Amino acid sequence: MAHGSRLVDLVHERIEDFLVERSTILRSISPDLEPLDAFSRRFLSGGKRFRALFCYWGWQGVRAHAFDPFEPDGADDRLPVVSAAAALEIFHAAALVHDDIIDRSDLRRGRPAAHRAFQSLHADNGWDGESDAFGVNAAILLGDLLLGWSDELFEEGLAAIADRDAAAAARAEFSRMRTEVTVGQYLDVLEEDSWRSRPDSEALPRAHRVIVYKSAKYSVEAPLAIGGALAGGALAQLSGLRAFGLPLGVAFQLRDDMLGVFGDPAVTGKPSGDDLREGKRTVLIGLARQKMPPTAVRVLDELLGDATLDDAQVRMLQNTVRDSGAVDQVERVIAHNVRVAREALDAAPLASSAKTALTDLAERVTRRDA
Repeated sequence: MAHGSRLVDLVHERIEDFLVERSTILRSISPDLEPLDAFSRRFLSGGKRFRALFCYWGWQGVRAHAFDPFEPDGADDRLPVVSAAAALEIFHAAALVHDDIIDRSDLRRGRPAAHRAFQSLHADNGWDGESDAFGVNAAILLGDLLLGWSDELFEEGLAAIADRDAAAAARAEFSRMRTEVTVGQYLDVLEEDSWRSRPDSEALPRAHRVIVYKSAKYSVEAPLAIGGALAGGALAQLSGLRAFGLPLGVAFQLRDDMLGVFGDPAVTGKPSGDDLREGKRTVLIGLARQKMPPTAVRVLDELLGDATLDDAQVRMLQNTVRDSGAVDQVERVIAHNVRVAREALDAAPLASSAKTALTDLAERVTRRDA
């Protein structure tokens, strides 16, 4: 997928250019803002750029130009989608910064999470006050700054679109995505603290709702729709992108939930069983609770969310979840959602080159090692 690798390079270059401009602003205000600049660059330097790729192929699926959009004659025409894809990556970085605070995560991609990095900055300089509080406060502000920057960069891309109806449609998709992922995060936080007060019969549908709004739409469906809208997609094309994106996004998050319990820390960059320590009430956990005997359910409920779980306790919970049959069932659900997504893609009125690329992406995001 040569276009995909080239797009990743272009998105990286666009982010770098944008950060250089914002760094100048920060330096003009105060040299004390250097950590905001440094940490912004760090959190935007890695990742698989899946959202950027989905945005591009949504765009290309609608356009279906015969010429190569990465050749010089397509450079100006390409700017809006590259800027939009880069804005999605900055938005994603902001979401990760806030998510790590909410989950009290120490690591992100094998390095200290933003609030931990700011905490160390405070402690290393011997400043007054509490390092923990400074770390959280500073990371919240970093996340807010990145959110604002993502909006600025997105608007820069929209300004280059001659079709103002397409620009307005893309802006509406971007705004809806921001609302959905924020309320989805709230629903996730609510579920962790309110599950005991709700009937067990509600656990799975509530966990599925969290998946849809916290991740599935924001990770796959929205980037596709944004790209398609940028290209002036017709209703049937945008509907086809959504019909493909939503089930694939659900499968994407189910795979992420599996990695949160069983992932190799050398690959994921986070401790094994991190979701167990954080108390994530995922579909995987909901299915496991349904299949376990009452005594095992009580042990799971007692230990899930205990940040002090040692490695032996994590392994015990991992084995309990696996032995319940929940892992096999989640794998079947992932496979089912991928099939539904591919059937929707086959039926969608999109360019064949985009369909081929999106089929490859579907495989990558649901069978990844991290």
